[in-house]
Amino acid sequence: MADDGEVKLFGTWASPFAFRVELALKLKGVPYEYIQEDLTDKSSDLLKYNPVYKKVPVLVHRGRPIAESQVILEYIDETWKTDYPLLPQDPYERAMARFWARFIDEKFLSTSWQAACSSSEAEREKLIEEALGYLKVLEEQQHKRLLGGNDTIGFLEICSSFVAYWIIVIQEAAGVDLLTESKFPNLWKWAVEFQGCPAIKQKLPLPEKDRLVAFFSAMIEKIKRYK
Repeated sequence: MADDGEVKLFGTWASPFAFRVELALKLKGVPYEYIQEDLTDKSSDLLKYNPVYKKVPVLVHRGRPIAESQVILEYIDETWKTDYPLLPQDPYERAMARFWARFIDEKFLSTSWQAACSSSEAEREKLIEEALGYLKVLEEQQHKRLLGGNDTIGFLEICSSFVAYWIIVIQEAAGVDLLTESKFPNLWKWAVEFQGCPAIKQKLPLPEKDRLVAFFSAMIEKIKRYK
């Protein structure tokens, strides 16, 4: 294992992106200091370490900052060569993990969040249909790749935690139906497996659902007021 040096993680409890990084560190067994950020009053250190996006998560290793959760996950995997790899060893499988992780962030996550925050009913319905289309793609092509019937949590599973948990919270907070058991039984089954996965329960339990729903309900209402 690489010399840990000083490892700090700037995050916030409700962030699915910060959760990804913290879970990866836990799975790898990397000791770190967690700095809880208040995103309504960002610390000078956060602004210093992430002057471009000014958001969490930020990993600081030996004084050097890395931002953006997927980039951080790859850095963790390459820096701490443990017996728990996050990315597959096979080049094709590694490329597919990266591809689908980006699909989730750039397509489904982005669209579903816009749908949750839209104050226009017409726009909201259009975005919901678009998000449902992305879920259909994941339902048909990716549910077998996720977890694969075992308890191993890797890069793709970590990045898919938004689908497995956060979208269920956000859709409840926003009053929309996206991921449901009747529409997407395979993804729903995987989401239940993910939430009950021993590796997650032991290493980093998911944030409490009711607290998350209240947090995102308030955030969504605030965004709508300023639109």
